[in-house]
Amino acid sequence: MADSETLECVTEHERILQEIESTDTACVGPTLRSVYDDQPYAHKRFMEKLDARIRNHDREIEKMCNFHHQGFVDAITELLKVRADAEKLMGQVTDTNRRLQEAGKEVTARTEEVVCCRLQQRNMATTVERLQLCLPGRRAYYAALKTMEQLENVYIPRVGQYRFCQIMAENLPRLRDQIKEISMSDLKDFLESIRKHSDKVGEAAMKQAQQHRTFNSAVARQASAGPYSRPLFTLNGRGREALNGQALDDMVEEEEEVSVCVLTAQDLVDFSPVYRCLHIYTILGDRETFENYYRKQRKKQARLVLQPQASMHETVEGYRRYFNQIVGFFVVEDHILHATQGLVTRAFTEELWNMALSKIIAVLRTHSSYCDDPDLVLELKNLIVIFADTLQGYGFPVNRLFDLLFEIRDQYNETLLKKWSLVFREIFELDNYSPIPVETEEEYKLVVSRFPFHDAEIEKQDFPKKLPMSQSVPQIYTQVKEFIYASLKFSESLHRSSTEIDDMLRKSTNLLLTRTLSGCLQNLIKKPHIGLTELVQIIINTTHLEQACRYLEDFITNITTVSPEAVHTTRLYGLSTFKDARHAAEGEIYTKLNQKIDEFIQLADYEWCMAESDGRASGYLMDLINFLRSTFQVFTHLPGKVAQTACMSACKHLSTSLLQMLMDSELKQISMGAVQQFNLDVIQCELFASSEPVPGFQGDTLQLAFIDLRQLLDLFMVWDWSTYLADYGQPTSKYLRVNPTTALALLEKMKDTSKKNNIFSQFRKNDRDKQKLIETVVKQLRSLINGMSLHS
Repeated sequence: MADSETLECVTEHERILQEIESTDTACVGPTLRSVYDDQPYAHKRFMEKLDARIRNHDREIEKMCNFHHQGFVDAITELLKVRADAEKLMGQVTDTNRRLQEAGKEVTARTEEVVCCRLQQRNMATTVERLQLCLPGRRAYYAALKTMEQLENVYIPRVGQYRFCQIMAENLPRLRDQIKEISMSDLKDFLESIRKHSDKVGEAAMKQAQQHRTFNSAVARQASAGPYSRPLFTLNGRGREALNGQALDDMVEEEEEVSVCVLTAQDLVDFSPVYRCLHIYTILGDRETFENYYRKQRKKQARLVLQPQASMHETVEGYRRYFNQIVGFFVVEDHILHATQGLVTRAFTEELWNMALSKIIAVLRTHSSYCDDPDLVLELKNLIVIFADTLQGYGFPVNRLFDLLFEIRDQYNETLLKKWSLVFREIFELDNYSPIPVETEEEYKLVVSRFPFHDAEIEKQDFPKKLPMSQSVPQIYTQVKEFIYASLKFSESLHRSSTEIDDMLRKSTNLLLTRTLSGCLQNLIKKPHIGLTELVQIIINTTHLEQACRYLEDFITNITTVSPEAVHTTRLYGLSTFKDARHAAEGEIYTKLNQKIDEFIQLADYEWCMAESDGRASGYLMDLINFLRSTFQVFTHLPGKVAQTACMSACKHLSTSLLQMLMDSELKQISMGAVQQFNLDVIQCELFASSEPVPGFQGDTLQLAFIDLRQLLDLFMVWDWSTYLADYGQPTSKYLRVNPTTALALLEKMKDTSKKNNIFSQFRKNDRDKQKLIETVVKQLRSLINGMSLHS
């Protein structure tokens, strides 16, 4: 192996020696260098080879010299022979030269002048060429300034006596001013261009921040399936660390591939005019002027960028363009801050940012208040988060933006409440207010999967069967959950703890229940087309919704993982909401029952001067009682106290209305036959009350609603005035509930006002003193009433 290497080395040395002998001397250096770049210690062997070659050439030279020596000697001998002739020739040449010099003196003088002119022409051409290179039109401003400095300090002083140099020196300041003006013009063009294209810069920066956020979200989702130690990604693109699992490696690679496509500010903007102008003004000693101008112009542009479009709040694109422009502006300033030394300072950018932040917050606060679409508000929130993350990545503080998001969250919740108000109204309008029929087990499971309903008695029943609530109940429950999901969407990415998010959800859900749903229920209850059957169903519905509130609390707990028993946890106020709605529905039941009673009573058509009664109750009253019976049968699903209160209220209102009918000021005269007919109707009312239309009343409690009418009618039917007057005021009086004023008013209507209509004509044959008795009772009643007035 060593013999082969030695052979190769010898061959290489032969090749190098041939190159040295055959090539130009300029190439000897690289050739010799290859000897030293070869194997270690090979140069020693080469030197030995070289010495041997030199000795060989020396021998050849010696042989050649010996071969030509005799010829050289002969040539010298012949040369010595022509020395004399040469000296003679030299004298002739000298003489000829002297005569030639004398003859060419004038030509030489002319030639020197020509040479001098040619030299001047060449110098002028070179100067013009160099000055052409210095002209500003070629944008070689810095080179031009350096050349002018050399001209001014080095070259012009050497040839200052020439007029053109003086002119040149006088024009140099003007050229410097032109260079300043042209570079400033380039800067103005740059500022105008960056004003137009800052949105593209901002768009690129926000896209990059959004990609980072998307990647981090993917990492978080992956982390929920497997642990990891540290974040994979930071805002500035540094700090990735390996995660367990091939899927996450794929995500990293995919994110990196996407990030490669994102253009930076340097890719989108040519900053050379700024650098060039700054350099020129610095060289010319006027840097401060340039800095002041640049900062002043950027402040003006900042104010223009911060001005929103009038219709910005109408679409998310309007907000996106607004944010892109602002981000682009500050990305450019951040680049200028780091790429130049002192053109802008951190204090200057912070001052601009604080001014901008106040304006941005005011603009967003105003424009977001115009928005009534929750989806648009949510998109605005996402844009603000990306906007804040983008600028935070460049070192700008954004805490105030996140504080603003809490204000916008309230606006978002308001838009949600308005949206869900329409949803609730539509559900109520489409409801049939009838129990939900279920034909099969599958239908039953479908209902209970949407609404937490459990009733052992109903579960035991065979199909088909009915669930007590109407179809609006599971729909309302589902929509409340949808609202919670929608509210949660805004809380994402706000960098808040689970406890804070839980509190937000509970507060917004409370608003939905206590304000929106409560208001919809109150409006529903007051609607004219809602009858007694619907009101009963509403009471049943609110009872089931109230019971389901605890499941909503569990639902929120499952989302936020915050226990409702935690400290300061807000409770849901749905219980009070549904109680209030139920009480309103109960009150409306009482009101509508009374209105219905009034409608029947308006159908009453008594013949107040009839001689005798028909012997049977009036038709309108029997219809009214039948209506009440069927209505109270529907009330069997209501809580007992509600049904009892409604029944008692109806009976009292009926009694009061009948009494008011007798006491009507428009009614001037009543016959005893009419009183008898009226008495028959009251008897039917008492029979209805005693039939226990609603279970739960003790004894004759319900009949007592008609006690005032009963005692008044008994007094007139029996004509028991002596007992009434004698026992008046005593607790044991048979007619304790008869007011003297009421009795007098009715008695006045029964007085004999004309012979034709004398209602006591049938008594004349039996008792001529009847009319006098009435007059006497009237006087006694008046005396009794007056005594009561004086006593009071």
